[in-house]
Amino acid sequence: MNIMYKKFFLITFLFLFVSFNVKAIETKADSAYVLDVNSNTPLFEKNPDLRQGPASMSKLMLTYIVFERLKNRTLTLDQEFLVSKKAWKFGGSKMFVNVGDMVSVEDLLKGVIVQSGNDACIVLAEGLSGSEENMTDEMNDKAQQLGLTNSNFTNVTGWPHEDHYMSLKDIAHLSKYLIKEFPEYYNLFKINEFTYNDIKQFNRNKLISIDGFDGLKTGRTSQSGYGLAASALRENRRIISVVNGLNSDKERINETKKLVNWSFREFVNYNLYQPEDVIQHAKVWLGKESFVPLILNEELNVTIKKKNSDKFKMKLIYETPVLAPIKKGDKVAQLQLIDGDIIRTKDIYAGKDVEKVSRFYRSFSIINYLLFGVSNKSQ
Repeated sequence: MNIMYKKFFLITFLFLFVSFNVKAIETKADSAYVLDVNSNTPLFEKNPDLRQGPASMSKLMLTYIVFERLKNRTLTLDQEFLVSKKAWKFGGSKMFVNVGDMVSVEDLLKGVIVQSGNDACIVLAEGLSGSEENMTDEMNDKAQQLGLTNSNFTNVTGWPHEDHYMSLKDIAHLSKYLIKEFPEYYNLFKINEFTYNDIKQFNRNKLISIDGFDGLKTGRTSQSGYGLAASALRENRRIISVVNGLNSDKERINETKKLVNWSFREFVNYNLYQPEDVIQHAKVWLGKESFVPLILNEELNVTIKKKNSDKFKMKLIYETPVLAPIKKGDKVAQLQLIDGDIIRTKDIYAGKDVEKVSRFYRSFSIINYLLFGVSNKSQ
């Protein structure tokens, strides 16, 4: 029966050409990572997997956990937590809470996001998990769940420690999860100023005053230098840039603007398929139906370089005919996205159930296939 099967290759012509000679870009940052969120495509990398001190950018993980609890309704914004002596006396950047005060989750989040307050981080950790140590364990567990393989936390503030590290790729993907999973709370990152205890402080991420930029977090220590995780949205296309190891706030702002503007200028996005869109109908062998639709189970966007020299290609690969029985959701094919020497793959699935024919009809189906190329007449 195996002689009936063959590999099927379909090259689909796309409506544009792709350039592989985009003008190169450099950065002063020791490390950098730029991600197109729509297609989940890295556009620029410089030491992206290097484990390094993230400083206050690691507060994004604490923020993720707080957002998650707000979303699943085990926490509310008006819930209040007690300020401990440990939180009150902790050094570095502050929200300026007073020991013994009860502070709302909403104010504490603003203290973390806008003012990068270490005191606010500890109040949240103690209120949610009982101690900073317990919350640190939760942050490490969450990093594993999210697939952040180059991240480890020893505290909730980003305070320098040899075992407290993140890669810039991990920071970028954590930023992506914050944006996509919690749109109802992400707008907190756009707050320009926040006053607590009659002390007004301005958002340390100065990029949010520029049209299109709407988050996320700065970080700075003497060991790691100046860093910034930033996100920009233009015409429904989102870019995340993370840089670290710069010499000043001005440098991290300028390098981020340069990388983000370059990304929007030199690359273009196309939405190719929506979930459940039929890519092709594949022939079925010994099935009650002659064809099965081949679909993706997710939206497919691609990011490609604008100027043209070679063709962007898609190649659909599967064994034909597909042997019944087939269950909807069975992986039956692979779609290759070919951009020069870069090949990315997407799994393709059966879009419906196809039952196997009864024994009575099998002989007829085999003859019908040999004569007409289908296992039985279309239904």
